[in-house]
Amino acid sequence: MRMKQASLALALLGAAGLVGLAPASLAWAQGDVIAQRQAGLKRMSGHMEMIKKTLESKGDLSVVAERSQDMVSFYQGFPAMFPPGSDKGDTHARPAVWSDRADFEAASARMVEAATKLHQAAASGDAGATATAFREAGGTCGACHREFRSR
Repeated sequence: MRMKQASLALALLGAAGLVGLAPASLAWAQGDVIAQRQAGLKRMSGHMEMIKKTLESKGDLSVVAERSQDMVSFYQGFPAMFPPGSDKGDTHARPAVWSDRADFEAASARMVEAATKLHQAAASGDAGATATAFREAGGTCGACHREFRSR
């Protein structure tokens, strides 16, 4: 009976999109968490590219607001995508992600702040403030990559 309840709970969490918040040993095999975070980071890169194009073309800032909101949500849960033991396999994360965890979490928090600022600027409709916030977010991305990403 308990197995049925646990299975039902996991199914409900999955349906709600919350499986990623469960402990790594329960929710993902080691390779799956790596693939999930890589896919998420590719999505974030796509957001940055689209935001850049939107700003260059003086496009609709609602696109920037929408994509930057997804960035905020993603980076709020980013440290959890690096559970203990997920440093093996096809990962581009440096060992410092796990050995300097406080610094990694602080870098993640800085990205949440930068993405939040970008979202707020875009939502306000101020193109100049949005462009400035975008450059700052790009700098925050680069700083984290230099410290915590190989290649």
